[in-house]
Amino acid sequence: MKYYLFISFYLLVACKVGKNTPVEYSGVHYSFFVAGHVYDTHGRTKPGIYPFFKDKFKDIKNDSLIKFGIFTGDIVKEGTREEWDTVDKDIAELSLNVFFAIGNHDNTNRNLFLERYGNTYYSHSYKNDLYIILDPNIDGWNISGDQLDFLKQELSEIDQNIENVFVFFHQLLWWRPDNRYKNVKPNSLENRSDSVNFWFTVEPLFKNLSCNVVMFAGDVGAGSWSADYMYDKYDNITLIASGMGEGIGDNFIIVDVMTDNTVEYRLVPLNCEDMNCLGKLEEYVLP
Repeated sequence: MKYYLFISFYLLVACKVGKNTPVEYSGVHYSFFVAGHVYDTHGRTKPGIYPFFKDKFKDIKNDSLIKFGIFTGDIVKEGTREEWDTVDKDIAELSLNVFFAIGNHDNTNRNLFLERYGNTYYSHSYKNDLYIILDPNIDGWNISGDQLDFLKQELSEIDQNIENVFVFFHQLLWWRPDNRYKNVKPNSLENRSDSVNFWFTVEPLFKNLSCNVVMFAGDVGAGSWSADYMYDKYDNITLIASGMGEGIGDNFIIVDVMTDNTVEYRLVPLNCEDMNCLGKLEEYVLP
């Protein structure tokens, strides 16, 4: 089964709803969800989507504003055909389009991924927003070569009606051992080159835009050593990481694009009945 990005890749009112009653939020134009590291814990051997996340599928389906979802990498552990078959079967239960940003584990059998899901970097627009999915696995966390040419072309052709640009990738590209994000620990630094071009090549392309930019990374949350989520906003750019697998801080994010084109976020816990137990994503403070 192939997932094509025909919709190419957020006043929040809390309310209680009865069973099978659609959730509605005042002022929301449309929503989508973002989930990272969905294959479960590092030690798991059973294929399929993380059970605690899958338990939330009924809530996602019950939210009529959610139009699609994005998995920000590490969707499977070993990259086997059986794992991908199980993931496709799990996703079918959502009755929503779900789009993939490839992670390092998904990249283990790259040819199989390409065979099933097509190119690993692509874009499309939905409403007045542009969605871009990137693949840092190609060149040691760098966006380079043909992929960089693709990105520059996409950004050079942005329509004047575009309000938000949403960007998705797996690795925590803004992390460096000597910058302000140094204590936001990713799950892994696998295949990271000594020099990553995010700050001197990629980020400036977006900083020069006149519209709002939100970037998502998914390689957190899988272990006690890693961050569960992060949020930082400066100038026109917002950086967000979210993931699951450790247990305590497992989460995914529902992104609400408001009718005035501003963006709000719902940080959804997987292991807590109180939907607010992790607090608001926007209240996150860098460690």
